[in-house]
Amino acid sequence: MIAWLKQLQAAYGFSFLWLISLVYFIQGFRSFVWTAVSYQLKDGLNLSPSASQLVSSVVFFPWSIKPLYGILSDCIPILGRKRIPYLFISTILSLFPWLILGLNASLRSSSGPLMIILTVQNLGSAMTDVVIDAMIAEAVRCERAAFAGDLQSMSWLSMAFGGIFGSLLGGFALTNLQIGTIFLLFSILPAMQLLSCGLVEEDSSGVKVFPKLSNSKSSHREDRNGSISDSDDSSVKNSRESTMRRKKSHKNSKKGKFISTGSKTPQKDGSLAVQWFQSIKSAIYSLCQAFGQPIILRPMTWFFLANVTVPNLSSVMFYYQTEFLKLDASFLGTSRIIGWLGLMVGTFIFNRFLKTMKLRRILMLTQVGLAILSLLDIALVSRLNVSFGVSDKLMVLCGSALADAVNQFKFMPFLILSGQLCPPGIEGTLFALFMSINNLGSTLGSFVGAGLASVLNISSGSFENLLLGIFVQVICIFIPIGFLFLIPKESVG
Repeated sequence: MIAWLKQLQAAYGFSFLWLISLVYFIQGFRSFVWTAVSYQLKDGLNLSPSASQLVSSVVFFPWSIKPLYGILSDCIPILGRKRIPYLFISTILSLFPWLILGLNASLRSSSGPLMIILTVQNLGSAMTDVVIDAMIAEAVRCERAAFAGDLQSMSWLSMAFGGIFGSLLGGFALTNLQIGTIFLLFSILPAMQLLSCGLVEEDSSGVKVFPKLSNSKSSHREDRNGSISDSDDSSVKNSRESTMRRKKSHKNSKKGKFISTGSKTPQKDGSLAVQWFQSIKSAIYSLCQAFGQPIILRPMTWFFLANVTVPNLSSVMFYYQTEFLKLDASFLGTSRIIGWLGLMVGTFIFNRFLKTMKLRRILMLTQVGLAILSLLDIALVSRLNVSFGVSDKLMVLCGSALADAVNQFKFMPFLILSGQLCPPGIEGTLFALFMSINNLGSTLGSFVGAGLASVLNISSGSFENLLLGIFVQVICIFIPIGFLFLIPKESVG
């Protein structure tokens, strides 16, 4: 391990590795503070489950427009630099909302201001995610292909540690600290990220300055690029896997399936504003040209439908677990750790046993598996588990781990297929669009879940119709199976 880290440090420099590790650790550690947000919506604002789900859907909307951040970063340099200035801006947007909410009790106790401030915070986090993915992609292409898989492994490892520690400490903090104190404590990490941004050099062409390798072996290990990506632990969030798709796309670009989508270089004459406009116009044209191809549009439509047609009742279940089952914050934090481990196990099983299976079959089995796992929620809400002497905590732990593992069987094909479909030249922006479509589907699924909870009159302290809501959810899980014809027939994991 130490030798591996020293090798990476020699390739990229300590400051770059530190920044990448810190950003991904923070992305995973966000569970520490968002657990507190969930309790603030429930106990501090006394919102109903449907209202809480609605607020959560709104504040996470910035993750659905990630291509916008990529286009801005690619096409409009700030002081001649494309990445670090945007990373400064996004980090500031990530930092100050937590400081404001931590210091001002009235703002965090009002639903309107809280929703606006949290939306700004997610805007900063989503932009950071896009920029850091672009920096990793550029680093991999900068004559360091030999370390591409190693750099991604380090990133995924950092996020996994962040997620586990965030979930573990989040429950403990809620039991022993005030909500405002938790917000202030979390702000230390983006503050560290802000200071770390100044450690990475970037020249006027937008390229990071890396140390010279005395004996580069990249040309001898370039074949690793496609295979390493399959070892992704892709736990929580959507963005860290973008480089994996870029690497996959280089192999598939040789197959001649896609039309050329190379961006047109903006003319040097004319005002700076005109150059920016032409650059953005060219990027959007290439993006639309690529996305309009049926081989790209059809599978992305399926993944969107797979999210939007299934009502998301996670906020409702959170209320049920805390109010009816009386599960404390510390235990729920532990259950999220089990969920992280489930994600890792799901990734391992997929890489070990399912990589050669047809994607249609994997996705069909995944939907069936999710429907079967929903039976655990039905047993929990109907109190059937009590009749058989199974504790509520065991049901929640098993449901969390198994559901996250099975969901990974759907997410991994999404990552792989996205990488296969990205034409060379616009991989980063197009993959950001893929992730945004997936995120938008999840957001709309949350809106549908909030609407279902409202129609069924499920509210805080009133869960009589929750069982019916879960039955509706189970039925909807089967809907995406009818659209599997949109997935390329011969595609495999």
